[in-house]
Amino acid sequence: MLYRTLSAHWADFCDRAEEAGGLPRFVQREVDEYLRCGLLEAGCVRVGCERCGYERLVAFSCKRRGFCPSCLGRRMSDTAVHLVEKVIPEVPVRQWVCSLPWRLRVLVGYDRRLCADVLEAFVVELSRALRRRAKKALGLPARTRAHTGAVSVVQRGDSALRLNVHFHVLVLDGVYVRDADGKLVFHALPPPTTDDVTEVAVRTAKRLQKVLARHGRLLEDGTVDPSPRTEQLALSALVGAAASGLGLTGERAGKPLLRVVDPGKARVAERVGESLGVNVHAEVAVPARDRARLERLCRYVCRPPIAKERLVETRDGRLRYLLKKPWSDGTVALVLEPLDLCARIAALIPPPRFHMIRYHGVLSSHAKLRSEVVPKVDDKGPKQLALFEHDRTVLAPEPRKKPWAWLLRHVFQIDVVTCVRCGGTTRLLEAATTPEAIAKLLAKHGLGPRPPPPRAAPTGQLRLALSTA
Repeated sequence: MLYRTLSAHWADFCDRAEEAGGLPRFVQREVDEYLRCGLLEAGCVRVGCERCGYERLVAFSCKRRGFCPSCLGRRMSDTAVHLVEKVIPEVPVRQWVCSLPWRLRVLVGYDRRLCADVLEAFVVELSRALRRRAKKALGLPARTRAHTGAVSVVQRGDSALRLNVHFHVLVLDGVYVRDADGKLVFHALPPPTTDDVTEVAVRTAKRLQKVLARHGRLLEDGTVDPSPRTEQLALSALVGAAASGLGLTGERAGKPLLRVVDPGKARVAERVGESLGVNVHAEVAVPARDRARLERLCRYVCRPPIAKERLVETRDGRLRYLLKKPWSDGTVALVLEPLDLCARIAALIPPPRFHMIRYHGVLSSHAKLRSEVVPKVDDKGPKQLALFEHDRTVLAPEPRKKPWAWLLRHVFQIDVVTCVRCGGTTRLLEAATTPEAIAKLLAKHGLGPRPPPPRAAPTGQLRLALSTA
């Protein structure tokens, strides 16, 4: 449903957005590459079975990082395995989540420098809180004796496809301290109390005031200045609408989207620490030796922004997006126009040259103590290969990421290295990357390029809210 909607309405959406200056190039490229993802005519490889000779074609993926569910699913799995095997030591881990005020979410949605400074402010206060608790619990002479570590992930959206920039931080639930023999020893800390979480929220909110003042975004009355200071007016308008949950087309233009409410499914909101719109909670923790649960947690914080299985089409041509969990008022789904979905997707795409995953403390790459903390990797084993683990014709140094075929099997249970007929081993025979090679390979297998999707009829004038209020 996601692919069909974008293929039918994205060109129309871009035409309408030209009235406000057009979309940034990185947004257009992200969607264009997604529409080519998995198409044989966009590039493919030919694999064959070594036992029976059966051949099949496997299409290339877009490998983008914006919203493609399949490519981000593989990226999610690869990152989770990397964090568990090579980054996070075998110690307790707690997930801290920081949500921002709504006006601030609009700014950090397209200002990557401000987003990085806001994230750093939260991580600094979180590390300070851990060190303060460690000094009191362990009787340390100074907080500098305690060393913390964390991995932060920037999530741009929520379950309602709104632009909701928030941070998931996987923190080592304790501190490292050198003992009398000079050995670095980890000391677990008790779970934080509600007062501890609230203190982190309060101090983060105060630090954010200084960050906003440094960026010239703090008004005299102490509120956030949300006015767009960018030449990309169309993007800032989409970001503002996506953050506030407003529609852009049809009868709901400039109004909140229609919601499907089931009062019987209303749930009680979780207890969080809150200050000036900054919400912090830390309820999820993983024991030291439960590495399987830790991998699931890493997959959760690195998940794609869109769950395509929750997107369905209604009888009147609109779209219904089911929420992962009901809201406190019983809302279970949202109703969108196709162009509203295009607008939400454009706002969710991260800006270029911005790291969505960052490492802090003893887990950062420049930390002097990192080699004493991270799991030891055995480099004496056989080196992994670029495409297939068993293909001895493509030897390469061991990469940081898992092989492409391994990720397909690990995430989607698709085994491209095993023959579907006899169960034998398949190997790479040919790669087609140019238009001539692709056409030749498709013709050899009796295939041809599929026709372009028909453009949808106009669904009404797109109104972009470009006001600075």
